[in-house]
Amino acid sequence: MKDPIGLAVDALYVACVENGENKTQRNVAEATGVTEVTIRNRYKGLKVALNL
Repeated sequence: MKDPIGLAVDALYVACVENGENKTQRNVAEATGVTEVTIRNRYKGLKVALNL
């Protein structure tokens, strides 16, 4: 089972990207304590799931 916090953080990152917020994966990772690798991997799957 994947960590739900990682999914929540990735949803935050996707919202930033979709709304033109200038936040990098590193910015989000440092602010939330989730690794950049987790964000990167989840982002790929979430993009597919949300048809982005």
